[in-house]
Amino acid sequence: MDISKKISELKQDPEFAKNVGMILVHNGIVRGWSRGSREEVSGIEIKADHEKIEQLRAEYEKSPGIYKIVVEAHEGTFKPGDDVLFIIVAGDIRENVKACLATMLDRVKSEAFTKKEIMA
Repeated sequence: MDISKKISELKQDPEFAKNVGMILVHNGIVRGWSRGSREEVSGIEIKADHEKIEQLRAEYEKSPGIYKIVVEAHEGTFKPGDDVLFIIVAGDIRENVKACLATMLDRVKSEAFTKKEIMA
């Protein structure tokens, strides 16, 4: 995802300026080490449940103060440094936007993503 381009597209919406005071972006990247053991990782296999991700996106977009949410989830085999998950949350104030992104991200990762690390 071209984040700057996507934000520019969101800003074209005539209602954007009336509803948005903050945008937060999550750019999930493959780490070169395992979260649990810190062992070196040469890659990762990811499966994304796109239907569940869309369900979560729609649910969280109804949260207080949230105007728009954009999600792009990749699946396949990736190497360290590759982008795998983008979430953009646009909303009114930081308290609403931060909470929404944090909670939604945790749910996407736990409910809609499966991954298998490939050790170096």
